[in-house]
Amino acid sequence: MNHTQQWQSLFINVNLATMAEGLSGYGTIENAALAIADGKIAWLGKINDLPSYDKSVVQIIDGEGQWLTPGLVDCHTHLVYGGNRANEFEMRLQGKSYQEIANAGGGIVSTVTATRAASEQELLDSALPRLQSLHQQGVTTLEIKSGYGLDTINEIKMLKVAGQLAEILPITVKRTFLGAHALPLEYKDNSSAYIDLVCEEMIPEVAKQKLADAIDVFCESIGFDLAQTEQVFKAAHKHNLSIKVHAEQLSNLGATELAASYNALSSDHIEFLDETGIKAMAASGMTAVLLPGAFYFLRETKLPPIELLRKYNVPMAIATDANPGTSPIHSLQLMLNMACTFFRLTPAEALAGVTRNGAKALGLGDIKGQLAVGFDADIALWNISQPAELCYQFGVNPLRQLFRSGKQVI
Repeated sequence: MNHTQQWQSLFINVNLATMAEGLSGYGTIENAALAIADGKIAWLGKINDLPSYDKSVVQIIDGEGQWLTPGLVDCHTHLVYGGNRANEFEMRLQGKSYQEIANAGGGIVSTVTATRAASEQELLDSALPRLQSLHQQGVTTLEIKSGYGLDTINEIKMLKVAGQLAEILPITVKRTFLGAHALPLEYKDNSSAYIDLVCEEMIPEVAKQKLADAIDVFCESIGFDLAQTEQVFKAAHKHNLSIKVHAEQLSNLGATELAASYNALSSDHIEFLDETGIKAMAASGMTAVLLPGAFYFLRETKLPPIELLRKYNVPMAIATDANPGTSPIHSLQLMLNMACTFFRLTPAEALAGVTRNGAKALGLGDIKGQLAVGFDADIALWNISQPAELCYQFGVNPLRQLFRSGKQVI
């Protein structure tokens, strides 16, 4: 049987930024076409090479000379939480540091209080507009972390809400358990006992209920040390959960190198990461997740080691880090611009960071983030004249249509 007989949809009169592995720049194919069958990309190439097909059964989508990219991937968010931290924004403007605010009982712990007090429905109602904002800007896949409950009941509550969000909007949601995000007040003087709780009660229960795909740890001077981080990694392995790590944001403790030894998916933030850690990432196939929103909002000056990441060919992902305290930003398009202006990524590197490499950071690199045969037909059609426009401007949404698994959702 001719494979074109299985096609359901066909884009014509489009240009493709395929972002495909191994191709230079955007992986551009101009004057192109792309076919979809059963929610997957079935064919793509120059329109002059388009095979014959049955026009009576295939839906034709005329792109009118515009650009297709993979649906965007936001691989690091904290979308589910209670309250806000606008007061801390004021404190920071008055000269208080992130560490000073945290040591004074602010920061993550203040959000924990609000999150614990909120019902599932209240958390869902507050998170949904944040997710809608990202979705309306072309996001088809994202990660949502827990980490504002810091006890078993409330961590599970957060992860359940993250799952409910995926049932409301047509977005693929990967859930990450971040119980080791901060020390709750009830364990203020006993971090070891809290990590025991995370490893011996929380992780087994999260795994039993299938509420998470991965675990994460904030390994930092104001978070958890290397030994405690490794304890969490071991528990994750025991329960077949993937590993991610918040690392080297404020100092270099060696968490990235440790995570690499456990075949982690990614290390995130990494402003203070050294060459040894980068070599370890390259050897284990990890992705570096850069978070320019937090860099901007905290007015940091220490840049991530971009040149070393390039030197060792470590994939660089870009994400919003959407959270109430250090990156209350819900625009992946703004992150594209910031990645270029602050971190000096090229527009092609930045776009790879929210497509191909963002998918890698979530363990989805073989099915999402590229326009390639066999990949999920998560596709954005943009009203732009060249892909660099997605990094060049923000505040005006150029998204024209959005497809998930081949079905139009915007």
